[in-house]
Amino acid sequence: MMKAILTSIPVGLLLAVTLSAATGESSPAKPASAEFERLKSLVGTWKGTADLGQGPVEMTTHYRLIAGGSVLEEKVFAGTPNEMTTMYYDKNGRLALTHYCVLGNRPGMVLASADAKTLKFAFDQTCGIDPKRESHMHALTLTMVDADTLTVSCRAFIDGQEMPEHPTTLKRVKS
Repeated sequence: MMKAILTSIPVGLLLAVTLSAATGESSPAKPASAEFERLKSLVGTWKGTADLGQGPVEMTTHYRLIAGGSVLEEKVFAGTPNEMTTMYYDKNGRLALTHYCVLGNRPGMVLASADAKTLKFAFDQTCGIDPKRESHMHALTLTMVDADTLTVSCRAFIDGQEMPEHPTTLKRVKS
Protein backbone atom coordinates (compact mmCIF):
# COMPACT_ATOMS: atom_id res chain seq x y z
CA MET A 1 0.00 0.00 0.00
CA MET A 2 2.79 2.45 0.98
CA LYS A 3 4.66 1.66 -2.25
CA ALA A 4 1.51 2.46 -4.27
CA ILE A 5 1.12 5.79 -2.45
CA LEU A 6 4.79 6.73 -2.95
CA THR A 7 4.56 5.83 -6.64
CA SER A 8 1.35 7.77 -7.20
CA ILE A 9 2.66 11.04 -5.71
CA PRO A 10 5.33 11.65 -8.42
CA VAL A 11 2.90 10.50 -11.13
CA GLY A 12 0.29 12.94 -9.81
CA LEU A 13 2.80 15.81 -9.78
CA LEU A 14 3.89 15.01 -13.33
CA LEU A 15 0.26 14.92 -14.46
CA ALA A 16 -0.46 18.27 -12.79
CA VAL A 17 2.55 19.90 -14.45
CA THR A 18 1.62 18.42 -17.82
CA LEU A 19 -1.99 19.57 -17.55
CA SER A 20 -0.89 23.04 -16.46
CA ALA A 21 1.43 23.31 -19.46
CA ALA A 22 -1.26 22.01 -21.80
CA THR A 23 -3.78 24.61 -20.63
CA GLY A 24 -1.25 27.42 -20.97
CA GLU A 25 -1.24 28.15 -17.26
CA SER A 26 2.06 28.86 -15.60
CA SER A 27 3.14 30.16 -12.28
CA PRO A 28 4.19 33.80 -12.27
CA ALA A 29 7.90 34.25 -12.89
CA LYS A 30 10.00 35.56 -10.05
CA PRO A 31 11.36 39.02 -10.75
CA ALA A 32 14.96 38.81 -11.97
CA SER A 33 17.80 40.91 -10.66
CA ALA A 34 18.75 43.95 -12.73
CA GLU A 35 22.08 42.29 -13.52
CA PHE A 36 20.38 39.15 -14.86
CA GLU A 37 18.12 41.33 -17.00
CA ARG A 38 21.28 42.93 -18.47
CA LEU A 39 22.77 39.52 -19.25
CA LYS A 40 19.70 38.62 -21.31
CA SER A 41 20.93 41.10 -23.93
CA LEU A 42 23.75 38.65 -24.74
CA VAL A 43 21.39 36.12 -26.36
CA GLY A 44 22.86 35.17 -29.72
CA THR A 45 26.22 34.14 -31.16
CA TRP A 46 29.52 35.89 -30.48
CA LYS A 47 32.96 35.34 -32.06
CA GLY A 48 36.50 36.37 -31.29
CA THR A 49 40.06 35.15 -30.91
CA ALA A 50 41.15 33.90 -27.50
CA ASP A 51 44.68 33.40 -26.25
CA LEU A 52 44.48 30.99 -23.35
CA GLY A 53 48.24 30.95 -22.95
CA GLN A 54 49.00 28.56 -25.80
CA GLY A 55 48.51 30.82 -28.80
CA PRO A 56 45.42 32.28 -30.43
CA VAL A 57 42.36 30.15 -31.05
CA GLU A 58 39.04 31.06 -32.66
CA MET A 59 36.29 31.20 -30.06
CA THR A 60 32.55 31.05 -30.68
CA THR A 61 30.18 31.59 -27.79
CA HIS A 62 26.43 30.96 -27.90
CA TYR A 63 23.99 32.45 -25.38
CA ARG A 64 20.37 31.38 -25.03
CA LEU A 65 17.63 31.64 -22.44
CA ILE A 66 16.26 28.41 -20.99
CA ALA A 67 13.96 27.37 -18.13
CA GLY A 68 11.27 29.90 -18.92
CA GLY A 69 13.81 32.72 -19.21
CA SER A 70 15.19 32.18 -15.70
CA VAL A 71 18.60 30.84 -16.82
CA LEU A 72 21.06 32.13 -19.42
CA GLU A 73 23.08 29.30 -20.93
CA GLU A 74 26.53 30.05 -22.36
CA LYS A 75 28.24 27.47 -24.58
CA VAL A 76 31.88 27.84 -25.59
CA PHE A 77 33.69 25.60 -28.09
CA ALA A 78 30.40 23.76 -28.77
CA GLY A 79 30.75 20.40 -30.48
CA THR A 80 34.44 20.02 -29.59
CA PRO A 81 36.20 18.04 -26.85
CA ASN A 82 36.78 21.41 -25.11
CA GLU A 83 33.08 22.35 -24.96
CA MET A 84 32.12 24.13 -21.76
CA THR A 85 28.79 25.41 -20.46
CA THR A 86 28.10 28.17 -17.97
CA MET A 87 24.67 28.75 -16.48
CA TYR A 88 23.82 32.22 -15.16
CA TYR A 89 20.85 32.56 -12.79
CA ASP A 90 19.61 34.41 -9.75
CA LYS A 91 20.35 32.72 -6.44
CA ASN A 92 18.51 34.24 -3.50
CA GLY A 93 18.03 37.46 -5.47
CA ARG A 94 21.69 37.72 -6.47
CA LEU A 95 23.25 36.87 -9.81
CA ALA A 96 25.30 33.66 -9.72
CA LEU A 97 26.78 31.14 -12.13
CA THR A 98 27.83 27.53 -12.39
CA HIS A 99 30.58 26.75 -14.89
CA TYR A 100 30.76 23.19 -16.28
CA CYS A 101 34.44 23.05 -17.09
CA VAL A 102 36.64 21.01 -19.40
CA LEU A 103 38.71 20.37 -16.24
CA GLY A 104 35.89 18.08 -15.12
CA ASN A 105 34.53 20.21 -12.31
CA ARG A 106 31.81 22.82 -11.81
CA PRO A 107 32.93 25.91 -9.94
CA GLY A 108 30.25 28.29 -8.76
CA MET A 109 30.57 32.06 -8.52
CA VAL A 110 28.46 34.91 -7.23
CA LEU A 111 28.28 38.51 -8.37
CA ALA A 112 30.88 40.49 -6.44
CA SER A 113 30.36 43.88 -8.09
CA ALA A 114 28.62 45.55 -10.99
CA ASP A 115 28.68 48.91 -12.72
CA ALA A 116 27.13 50.25 -15.91
CA LYS A 117 29.29 48.02 -18.16
CA THR A 118 30.98 45.36 -16.02
CA LEU A 119 29.89 42.36 -13.97
CA LYS A 120 32.53 40.76 -11.73
CA PHE A 121 32.01 37.29 -10.32
CA ALA A 122 33.96 35.80 -7.41
CA PHE A 123 34.47 32.18 -6.36
CA ASP A 124 31.65 30.75 -4.24
CA GLN A 125 33.27 28.92 -1.33
CA THR A 126 30.18 26.69 -1.00
CA CYS A 127 30.52 25.11 -4.49
CA GLY A 128 32.46 22.08 -3.25
CA ILE A 129 35.85 22.80 -4.84
CA ASP A 130 39.00 23.07 -2.72
CA PRO A 131 40.68 26.06 -4.39
CA LYS A 132 44.11 25.16 -3.00
CA ARG A 133 44.09 21.64 -4.41
CA GLU A 134 41.80 21.55 -7.44
CA SER A 135 42.42 23.35 -10.73
CA HIS A 136 39.42 25.53 -11.55
CA MET A 137 38.08 28.82 -12.88
CA HIS A 138 38.09 31.17 -9.88
CA ALA A 139 36.72 34.52 -11.10
CA LEU A 140 35.07 35.98 -14.18
CA THR A 141 34.65 39.51 -15.49
CA LEU A 142 32.17 40.35 -18.25
CA THR A 143 32.43 43.84 -19.76
CA MET A 144 29.68 44.87 -22.14
CA VAL A 145 31.62 47.47 -24.12
CA ASP A 146 28.61 48.19 -26.34
CA ALA A 147 25.63 46.24 -27.71
CA ASP A 148 27.88 44.26 -30.08
CA THR A 149 31.16 43.99 -28.13
CA LEU A 150 31.81 41.84 -25.07
CA THR A 151 35.12 41.39 -23.25
CA VAL A 152 35.47 38.24 -21.16
CA SER A 153 38.29 37.67 -18.70
CA CYS A 154 38.62 34.76 -16.32
CA ARG A 155 41.06 34.00 -13.56
CA ALA A 156 42.01 30.35 -13.19
CA PHE A 157 44.00 28.38 -10.67
CA ILE A 158 46.00 25.43 -12.00
CA ASP A 159 47.66 23.14 -9.45
CA GLY A 160 47.18 25.82 -6.78
CA GLN A 161 48.84 28.56 -8.82
CA GLU A 162 46.99 31.60 -10.13
CA MET A 163 47.31 31.87 -13.90
CA PRO A 164 47.54 35.16 -15.82
CA GLU A 165 44.27 36.45 -17.20
CA HIS A 166 43.81 36.54 -20.96
CA PRO A 167 40.94 38.91 -21.80
CA THR A 168 39.05 38.00 -24.96
CA THR A 169 36.97 40.44 -26.97
CA LEU A 170 33.95 38.93 -28.71
CA LYS A 171 31.79 40.53 -31.40
CA ARG A 172 28.12 39.77 -31.89
CA VAL A 173 27.43 37.78 -35.07
CA LYS A 174 24.73 39.56 -37.08
CA SER A 175 22.29 37.33 -38.91
